[in-house]
Amino acid sequence: MHTDILSPEKDPMGQAISDYYKQGKADKLRVFSSQFDEDEIPVKQLFRPLKEFPILERTAIDMASGKILDVGAGSGCHSLALQQLGKEVCAIDISPLSVKIMQERGVHDVRLINLFNEQFAGSFDTILLLMNGSGIIGKLENMSAFFRKIKYLLAPGGSVLMDSSDLRYLFEEEDGSYLLDLAADYYGEIDFRMKYKQIEGESFDWLYIDYTTLSLYASKNGFRAELIREGNHYDYLVRLTPAP
Repeated sequence: MHTDILSPEKDPMGQAISDYYKQGKADKLRVFSSQFDEDEIPVKQLFRPLKEFPILERTAIDMASGKILDVGAGSGCHSLALQQLGKEVCAIDISPLSVKIMQERGVHDVRLINLFNEQFAGSFDTILLLMNGSGIIGKLENMSAFFRKIKYLLAPGGSVLMDSSDLRYLFEEEDGSYLLDLAADYYGEIDFRMKYKQIEGESFDWLYIDYTTLSLYASKNGFRAELIREGNHYDYLVRLTPAP
């Protein structure tokens, strides 16, 4: 697992977040992948208020309780929403620029740390991984390391609330069947690279995982997966709890 912190010279999303916060606007945050056409992330969307959260995110925010860890907090929109509801939250991110903006926006407890850094410790009742939170796992081969880390961080009785998407729909044929190459890598393992203005980030792995596969890996690693809610486009919210 990668345990790095980003440098500002390689942090296009952090710079986009900083520009939008300071100027009220940002240039295009472009996204590239070897598997898909070029795309764009609307930076304004990273600053949406609680009332504009998609239903899966709103459900997770409502369910989160106790001491909460917001992983990959970005602009801090989820952490700020939790604070507005009177909840205790610790926000972490690997982007120094994003951490600085979160502090300026009023997130009380912000830390520049990678979830998988051995030095990162704590005891949390809820761990939130939102906006396709499963992405930080990167590849299926990292699932065991992911479950070891969250088990280490969870307080007794704690749980993880994570959303993801099943990309199977991209391979659907006209007759409703799916054309998947079973000899290839898992279809939800995607590589991405971002660019903002002249700032180019390094390529990184991002994992979209279907609920059935996630449940199998959870069971193998001493966890139970519970489907909380499905979204409108093959996305879903899951709760992960250590098996008794």
